[in-house]
Formats: sequence, structure tokens, C-alpha cells
Amino acid sequence: MNFRTILFFTSFLTLGTLFAQRSFQSGENVAVAATPSGKIRGVVINDIFTYKGIPYATAERFEAPQPIAPWEGVKSHTTWGPVAPLLNPTTQVRDESETVFNHDWGYTSEDCLRINVWTPGINDNKKRPVMFWIHGGGYTAGSSQELPSYHGERLSKKGDVVVVSINHRLNVLGFLDLSDFGTEFEDSANLSMLDLVAALKWVNENIESFGGDPNNVTIFGQSGGGAKVNTLMAMPAAQGLFHKAINQSGAVRASMPTAAISKRVGKAVVENLGLNQSSIQSIKDIPYAQLSAAGAQALKKVADELKEEGTPVSGWGLNWGPSQDGKNLPYQFYSDEARAIYKDIPLMIGTVKNEFMASLGTGLSFASEASVMEYINKQYGTKAAAYLNAVKKAYPNDKNPSDWIDVDTRFRPGSVLQANDKSSIVGGAPVYMYLFTWQSPVFDGKYKAMHCFELPFVFDNIERCAEMTGGTPEAYALASKMSAAWIQFARQGNPNHQGLPNWPAYNSKNTATMHFDNECQVLPQRDKELFALLEE
Repeated sequence: MNFRTILFFTSFLTLGTLFAQRSFQSGENVAVAATPSGKIRGVVINDIFTYKGIPYATAERFEAPQPIAPWEGVKSHTTWGPVAPLLNPTTQVRDESETVFNHDWGYTSEDCLRINVWTPGINDNKKRPVMFWIHGGGYTAGSSQELPSYHGERLSKKGDVVVVSINHRLNVLGFLDLSDFGTEFEDSANLSMLDLVAALKWVNENIESFGGDPNNVTIFGQSGGGAKVNTLMAMPAAQGLFHKAINQSGAVRASMPTAAISKRVGKAVVENLGLNQSSIQSIKDIPYAQLSAAGAQALKKVADELKEEGTPVSGWGLNWGPSQDGKNLPYQFYSDEARAIYKDIPLMIGTVKNEFMASLGTGLSFASEASVMEYINKQYGTKAAAYLNAVKKAYPNDKNPSDWIDVDTRFRPGSVLQANDKSSIVGGAPVYMYLFTWQSPVFDGKYKAMHCFELPFVFDNIERCAEMTGGTPEAYALASKMSAAWIQFARQGNPNHQGLPNWPAYNSKNTATMHFDNECQVLPQRDKELFALLEE
């Protein structure tokens, strides 16, 4: 066989592989799943049944979600549904970083209670683990389609799991407390979280039609999605609807605002809109932009008042989010009552090394040691030398001066606190701690292990996210290991598999933490001194 013949067959096989990876099946009788409420039609992409934009509940503005009514015939759900309205709609982006993140903003509607499903099989009576993804964006922004890493096709195929993602109400629509203005608004303080509960109930009632096991559901989320995971863990109404939890860069140390504060914000919004008890029904028809503006003014007003009164406000400021309403969220996360709720839930928790990096905002990504030291001295004053020593002890292999100011001290302390607390519960389910330290090569390595950069590895979406990962062989290798760990955890509550070194359950004594990098290794906590210094 001559060289040209070999080249021809090699090219043919390569093209065949590419075409096989991009298979698409559609049609009137393709991917029709029979759910308890009615039939749904999707598409099959690369052998994965794919459904998008399925309504899981319906809701009037500021009222609790209600079940979807059954339907006749077959509903088509092959494209993304609407996303929640945003406080600050995107009108411009930064050139370089937008290339890295490659957002898909979608289209907005208040009718945004939608669910997406990826599964290897339908109506087959199989009991696959269900991985229920909750998007980031705090409690005010984001969607299930916002980042290309969120696509569940590859994770579903690799793990023989059912991947689910959802949109739900956010910001003022999800958290405006109007409970003092009538019984129809009694749940309004935490509607966003009740939407998540409604989506989990939909999974419980429908996921068997998609080959999933309603008795093996793992909730996982990143950033604001991780915070929502925590909130669900302590929420009585969500108990029994999921069985494992993964919190990625979403642990917080602050407590929820009390009902007194959320009601105060609600009253300020009503006043800003020129409404009162007798005219409150008009709030359902106020344009979203006007409602959002009134909400922003109310949050600032109440925050300023609380500061003057000497009432502590979270370091993140007063913003839309869950509050301790005494009904749907009766307990603070670290209370004994909440611990009793999530005691038996296995937890995997962690962060990325660099999260929100100081070097990006200061132009110090490739600065000299002298310039970085000038920044450190300005930021930490008399603690500068101690800070530098603690950082070098935590990450002894860092050589780039900007690495000294890019180590995360915002998200990881909360994750360590939560891991210590959860693992201390007598007879409780295990905790597994991780730290993602892999450094992205894109744009000369400027973005390092930034907030969100572990997501393509979790979802095994390196190719889809080459702008973030570089699409390097090292990225593919690490994604194979990380996605397998997430799948194993969803399957059995333990992330260990043959591709990783032994990953012990975490406790405050061994502080065993899996460092995900080109070489994965379990190390004890090395940043205790750094966190202690910054707490002083």
C-alpha cells in the first residue's frame, strides 16, 4: 500500500469519526418520551436523547409555582426555552474575556420555568443516576444555556447518566418579599428556591420516562448555583427530592437575612412604586425594568439604614437572595435544625485556585516582582511580609509574581468552613474536598484557574470550550478524570475511580483535598495560615 493510499484511508477514517460524533436524528416520531403529563418530542444528538425548554411548572408573578396541566398530543421541545429577566441586560462585552467565556445570553421572559434533559435512553425502564445542574450568576443572573460548558450531552454519554438543567425566577421576581401584603404573596420571599423545588418534583415524577432514577438524584451547581445547592440542603420542602450534593465555588459564610429585613425591602419597593395595600395588585403589571429599578433603590435604602443602625450586613452587601422567612426557609444553614436535614447527604465541595484574580483588574498579570510587591504592600500594609510567606507556603511551586496576589481567599474559606462543619456531624454522610489548580494556557496563561474554569472539565466539554481550555491534550486528560469523579459521586456518593489516586473522605484533622491538575494528588490543607492571617 503506497503513501497516497494510506493517506486516503487515514483521512477517510478521520472524517468518519467526525461525522459519527455529529450525528443528528429528528422527526415526527423520533425521541418521543411518554411522561405522566403527556408526550414530549426531542432530538437525538450523538446517540443522546436531547430535550430543551420543557415547562416544569407555571406561576403568576410573585406567586408560588404550580404544576403544569396535562396535555394531548406530542409537544416539541428541541430548542432552549426563555431565561429569567436580568437586572442589567448585556449591551456590551469585553473583547478578550468574552472570547474566553463565549456566553449565550438567550432570550428573556418571566415565563421561564424550563427544564432541559440529556439521556442515553427513554422509556427503557433503566435506573440511571440523575445529575441536576443549577447554573451560576448569584441569585440575580445566569441561565442553563449561558456557558457552553453547561451542555450535558458528553457527561450523559460518558457516564450513562441523565443530566438535567433548569431556568428559574431570579432577582426581584424571585425574592421580593410581599408577604405583608396578602396571603397570595405568602411565599414571595423565596420563590426562586420554590421554583427549584418544583423542578426537583418534576424530576421525581417524570424522570423515569427519560431512563432516570428518581431515587438517585445529585444536585450540583457552581458559584450562585453552589449557593443554591446549600440552600436546598437546608430546605425542608426539598428533603427527599435529592440524595447527594456537589457545591462548586458556592459556599458562603454569611447568614441569610431575616424576615424582618426582607419585609422591610419589600415595603420600600412598594413605596418606591407609589403603591400601597389597596393598590398592591397593580404590582403584577408593572413593567420589569421599572420594578427592577425600584428594587435597586430599595436595597440601597435599607442597606444604608441598617448600617446607620449598626446592624451587620454581609460583606457581599444587601442583594436579592434567600431569606429566613420562617416558612419555606425556617433555618439558618449552620443551625442544628438544618444540620439534621442534610446530615445524610454526601457532599463534594471545592473551589478553583484563582477564582476572581486581582491581576486582571490591576493589569498586573505579567508584572515584575517589584510591581506586584508594591501592590501587596499597599493592600496588606504591616501584614505584607506575613501574607507573602503564607501564600508561598500554600503554593510553593508558584513562580510568576502575579500568582502571589491571585490566590483565592474569597470562596475557599467558606468551603473549608462548610467541609469542617459537615464532616463533624456524628454519623453523617461523607464529605470530599477538592481544589482545581490546573492553569489554562489561553491568552498566554493570563486567566489561570479562574472562576468557572473547572466547568468544561466537570462536563467533559473541552472541545466545546476550547477558548477557555486551549483544547490541549492535557485538558482532555484531566477532563476525563474529573468528569469520571463527578459521575462516580453521583452514582454511589464516592468520587474515587481508577484514574485518580485514592481520595479519602475529608475531616478537619486529615483535611484531605484532591488537587486537580496535570498530576492529580491529595494534599492536606496548606493555606490555614493565610486564612488565619486575613481573618485577624
